[in-house]
Amino acid sequence: MIAFARAPAAGRTKTRLIPALGPEGAAQLYRCFLLDTLEALRELPVDVIVAAAEPDELEAISAALRDSACAADLTVQSGAVLGDRIANALRDAFARGHRAAVVIGTDAPDLPVAFISRAVELTADHDLVLGPCTDGGYYLIGLRAVIPSLFRGIEWSSDSVLSSTLQRAKELGLAVALLDPWEDVDTPSDLERLRERVTRKVLAGEPIPCPRTWDCLCDMPTGEVG
Repeated sequence: MIAFARAPAAGRTKTRLIPALGPEGAAQLYRCFLLDTLEALRELPVDVIVAAAEPDELEAISAALRDSACAADLTVQSGAVLGDRIANALRDAFARGHRAAVVIGTDAPDLPVAFISRAVELTADHDLVLGPCTDGGYYLIGLRAVIPSLFRGIEWSSDSVLSSTLQRAKELGLAVALLDPWEDVDTPSDLERLRERVTRKVLAGEPIPCPRTWDCLCDMPTGEVG
């Protein structure tokens, strides 16, 4: 299991939330995203690798690992674009002897752990596993081998990432499994929908899937994220 992470640094993290939350507020919220994701991964019987976006972020992410008590190896992503970074992270995981690997982001703090567990299971008999995002990207990708051509010619950070990847997989003859869609939290409207999802669980008396994020949201006036 490879989690792509950034340091929760003011002005560098969750920049699309800065107009609503300010630099410090956006960084504080992302730190909660990161901790909730790491603590969710503790529930799974998998080896965890946390891949920092940049070398100068290692110290801050290492501190988050300590706070979450998540046993994980810490590495640094490499590559000019997201596709290269995913491919290189997978290559490193396979070099460690893993037969399959799943890469997730840290922008969906309430992503059900069952989705991640199911992705791990599906890699046993599928070449490619994808978790679709509602914005046209994907929140998770699992592979049994590095397939560099899968990531070529993709317009990253666009709403065509998922469809382009599926088309490329079809051209390559890959056996593909799709998980249920979920939502990354990048914008104030995304964040308000997250608040609404978790509020429904609280009112229903269900477990809170992202307790640190929820505590942070409870400290923010609703208008700040609307």
